[in-house]
Amino acid sequence: MAFMEKPPAGKVLLDDTVPLTAAIEASQSLQSHTEYIIRVQRGISVENSWQIAGLSLPLPPKKLIGNMDREFIAERQKGLQNYLNVITTNHILSNCELVKKFLDPNNYSANYTEIALQQVSMFFRSEPKWEVVEPLKDIGWRIRKKYFLMKIKNQPKERLVLSWADLGPDKYLSDKDFQCLIKLLPSCLHPYIYRVTFATANESSALLIRTFNEKGTLKDLIYKAKPKDPFLKKYCNPKKIQGLELQQIKTYGRQILEVLKFLHDKGFPYGHLHASNVMLDGDTCRLLDLENSLLGLPSFYRSYCSQFRKINTLESVDVHCFGHLLYEMTYGRPPDSVPVDSFPPAPSMAVVAVLESTLSCEACKNGMPTVSRLLQMPLFSDVLLTTSEKPQFKIPTKLKEALRIAKECIEKRLIEEQKQIHQHRRLTRAQSHHGSEEERKKRKILARKKSKRSAIENSEEHSAKYSNSNNSGSGASSPLTSPSSPTPPSTSVEHAPF
Repeated sequence: MAFMEKPPAGKVLLDDTVPLTAAIEASQSLQSHTEYIIRVQRGISVENSWQIAGLSLPLPPKKLIGNMDREFIAERQKGLQNYLNVITTNHILSNCELVKKFLDPNNYSANYTEIALQQVSMFFRSEPKWEVVEPLKDIGWRIRKKYFLMKIKNQPKERLVLSWADLGPDKYLSDKDFQCLIKLLPSCLHPYIYRVTFATANESSALLIRTFNEKGTLKDLIYKAKPKDPFLKKYCNPKKIQGLELQQIKTYGRQILEVLKFLHDKGFPYGHLHASNVMLDGDTCRLLDLENSLLGLPSFYRSYCSQFRKINTLESVDVHCFGHLLYEMTYGRPPDSVPVDSFPPAPSMAVVAVLESTLSCEACKNGMPTVSRLLQMPLFSDVLLTTSEKPQFKIPTKLKEALRIAKECIEKRLIEEQKQIHQHRRLTRAQSHHGSEEERKKRKILARKKSKRSAIENSEEHSAKYSNSNNSGSGASSPLTSPSSPTPPSTSVEHAPF
């Protein structure tokens, strides 16, 4: 069987990219301090929420005297809520392990570095030629993926990087197919793919070794960062924001699009393009982490893609992620929000044209262009590539079929999540509209008009019945009735309801 409909035993079902939101619900005074109670929710489901207590954050400033006053506590709660909102809406901070452990201690209590070390130690028992130099702490954004600086015992000067990751929620390959495909990665040769030196896997994780690059990734170049520094330190608050030169944007962009087209043509799902997954080797970009889709790991930009129902294939995910990457290369920072309404001045209008086709409101609403279409656009069509290396990546027919089915399963989960978000958004808009002040006023006016109309109709009906009562008498012998004291209608006549 090429894939599994049911998750395999031990598989991590939790998608770490699903946003957590936090709202301070209440506060309570405990002896010498105030404790705030927070309601945390994963994604859009209210049922998937929980409470935590004991909030301790550095902002806003504390107060030495009068810090137990009700007004101060309420004001401080507002400040702390704003602080939480900033953290949970910042794309880098919200994926930080410390934030996840604070907001969701039940799901993030494990020491993933220790788990990774145990797995790596087991690997070294059968492969004694490798040796760990030091852990590379938090250099990546993934909580469940760890890195170690390595060396070969008989080549002590050569430095390598070992990456270890466990399975994610999108792992649909059978264990056998998964392990075969992981071990196939070192045979992948392409001028714009960073070579894998060694790869192995078991039923719960994968381990890969690559050459350590002192220059780092494309993101390190953009942010002028040191490759070994922690992810947060490198990219969360850069000292200087500056984009790349136009020629760099054109060359790097063309190289990345070429390798994406190669993978798409091979039927190999990627879906993990971002600036930290592009290694720089001189003036050449080389793609990293082809194993992520095999492991079933969610994309760095998944929380963006899940908002737009037209981004529903891994090919369209790659194109949308390319838009994010191009924006970062152009402006030296990620976009504040997506879709992007208007773009700042760029080195060329050709850059803006590509950005509009991948990040604008229209693009997100109507769908992404293909990689082939992007290659034909003026920004990239005149770039000359001088590589002579011939791409090689032979995937057996049976594994190609397994990849196709796994890709469909990944896309199916994405489409289902998009559908749920779309329905939630519609419901929220309807509730917000129904509860707005203007809508309440409209409903009051309509209610008054309806009440007035009912009263008029009732009065007219009453008059008609009175008239009918007078006309049903027997000639002159019928006594006249004064208008000021009308005769009560017969009990057999039914009244129209008000």
